[in-house]
Amino acid sequence: MTTVYKVTNYFLSRTEVLIIQLSIKMVIIPEICITQVLGIIRTFAADMKKIVLSIIMLAMTTVTTNAQDVQNKAAENSTLQLVNEWDKTFPKSDKVRHEKVTFRNRFGIMLAADLYVPKEAEGKMAAIAVSGPFGAVKEQASGLYAQRMAEEGFLTIAFDPSFTGESGGEPRYSSSMDINTEDFCAAVDYLSCRDDVDAGRIGILGICGWGGIALNAAALDPRIKATVSVTLYNMTRVTQQGYFDSMDEDARFKLKQQLAEQRTEEYRKGEILPQGGLPAEAPSDASDFFKQYIAYYKSEARGYHPRSLNSNMGWNITSPLMRLNQNLWIAADEIRTPVLIVHGEKAHSRYFGEEAYQKVTSGKYADNKRLLIVPNATHCDLYDGGDGNYIPWNEIASFYRSNI
Repeated sequence: MTTVYKVTNYFLSRTEVLIIQLSIKMVIIPEICITQVLGIIRTFAADMKKIVLSIIMLAMTTVTTNAQDVQNKAAENSTLQLVNEWDKTFPKSDKVRHEKVTFRNRFGIMLAADLYVPKEAEGKMAAIAVSGPFGAVKEQASGLYAQRMAEEGFLTIAFDPSFTGESGGEPRYSSSMDINTEDFCAAVDYLSCRDDVDAGRIGILGICGWGGIALNAAALDPRIKATVSVTLYNMTRVTQQGYFDSMDEDARFKLKQQLAEQRTEEYRKGEILPQGGLPAEAPSDASDFFKQYIAYYKSEARGYHPRSLNSNMGWNITSPLMRLNQNLWIAADEIRTPVLIVHGEKAHSRYFGEEAYQKVTSGKYADNKRLLIVPNATHCDLYDGGDGNYIPWNEIASFYRSNI
């Protein structure tokens, strides 16, 4: 508690009185009146207050900065669980150098990627970031494409999207069109800052659902100089309208109700549940494309991988919710850079590729867009080539050489 003394028209604290008494007693300023002494003291006190506050603010800023530095370093040092052995679904090429790399997106999620570099490369190279299919991992189709493009002379990365594979992010096995688009942009961040990459010559390649996400990234990020979308899906359209646009508004509302109820139940129990993956064998009445998915994702000889959602337990049940009110290709007609859309003639998803081509050519930047239909190929044939070596490697490589 502070004791206050009244001296003439001033109210003094105990400290001020002691200072005055000491000053007079020690005959430091014997001729100065009390009023002048008080003025000096209070001016000094005010200045000291400012100094002390400045010191406190500086200390708080330093502590905050140090805390952020510690937090950032801790995050950087929090290593993902990366497998060092070659565990891809395709053979390792002797023409490229391979290593695991990591980078962070703007949502703070650390992404894991496989880097492929041509062994004979010199100087700064053009680079390509690859991801997909939707629900797959970099050890599957995206890695195959990345390695092949590295054999063609490009520096490439195949990355696991947020929440999946070896990448970070919680809850696991979730998806977000915003975050997944940012994953592509974060890959461009990483490539742009490599000493062996020409930052003005970066492209992206998306497969399946990631082919659609690649178009959204290309519409957003001018650093992306060329885009290839292979056997692509429009994930917002298929979620909102079902396959072949079979859902009406009532069916869509019913889905919203089911997913909302699922959220409530999961929150009550404190768990987020997966949908359950593809069956080991297709039911006799399954559609052809469902059988094709099983033939790829569940086959050890083709595409099965233990970290792949599609090969195992699938996405979280509620993952579709946030796609029900989104339009992934709202700015597709604003893509100024070249786009190559590759689709199989017999793919069930071909109508997504044709929709994408219509959208990217509907504006004033249509001249550098191309739709390539691969004869006889199905959707999954363009994952690994299928039984007819259907992937048009030469056309894809030529497209990139011409544009990055």
